[in-house]
Amino acid sequence: MFSGLVYIEEDILTHPGTLQILSKLANPQVVPIKHYKDVFNQAGSDWRLQKAAQKIILASRRSHFYYQGSDITPAFGFKHFYYNTLALNCVYDCDYCYLQGMFSSAHLVLFVNNDDFMEQTKVLLQQLQEPVYLALSYDTDLLAIEHWYPYCKEWIAFASEQTNLTIEIRTKSINIKALQPIKPADNIILAWTLSPQEVINLHEPKTPSAQSRIAAIKKAVEQGWRVRICFDPILHIPNAEMAYMKLVDELASQIQLTSIDSFSLGVFRMNQDFLKRMQHQRKDSALLFHVFEKTDDTVSYAKDIKKKLIDVVTNRITHHEKRAHIVIL
Repeated sequence: MFSGLVYIEEDILTHPGTLQILSKLANPQVVPIKHYKDVFNQAGSDWRLQKAAQKIILASRRSHFYYQGSDITPAFGFKHFYYNTLALNCVYDCDYCYLQGMFSSAHLVLFVNNDDFMEQTKVLLQQLQEPVYLALSYDTDLLAIEHWYPYCKEWIAFASEQTNLTIEIRTKSINIKALQPIKPADNIILAWTLSPQEVINLHEPKTPSAQSRIAAIKKAVEQGWRVRICFDPILHIPNAEMAYMKLVDELASQIQLTSIDSFSLGVFRMNQDFLKRMQHQRKDSALLFHVFEKTDDTVSYAKDIKKKLIDVVTNRITHHEKRAHIVIL
């Protein structure tokens, strides 16, 4: 349970979302602020120090309720691919997370005006009059903070009423019990990032184990959810081939792969400017100092390493299920 300072924009001190979140925190010490950026964008912030004592900032989003998806993230066949930012930053602390390079602050921003995000999404749907794919959880892990505010529940209810909207909730959390009372729908995808335990031990501190994630995925499948499994990023660690084959084998031993909607595969890749900032902050992580190749503004592994890693995971999935729907980045 989080406790400590909570920065709150003055005009939302009594917002229902604010009060709901405060009711879930242990002994919150409220600090009113004018705008979340006054704290979040402070010059000279030390990301690592802030992460060690992460604070919550409650704010209201006033513009930019959605963004067009990046070329280095999959659109899964949709012409219109967007993501939104219901929260900024994450409760986890993965070595490779691009948020360390994108934001100067490690504090967690929660936007309490969820209804406004939904209203603006309705406007977008009305304008396009075509199917839209909307990712909710790229700049955070919403399911991991569902106990503070029910973003996932509210968006699932909203999406269930929108015929032209498909939403994806990506997570490493095992908090599937938070969604148990909800009826699954075909336009809602729960997407788990799955990593070998070796990767979790080395580079994903604070995240649930591989086995517990597989158990959560199994529950979601049994409850009728559309589930996507994301081997992304696949990391070039020692004995990577064996680690990822073992992970797929464990998954297949617990879950019929025919019940998985799709698999998304991508190796480590990063905006080069983000990586430079991360290297400055994370000199403790050898992962970030690999000799990468640069394509446009993106850095990643050399083509032969990328192919080898992708082939290992692809071949192991199809070994268990030849008809698996695999999307490769």
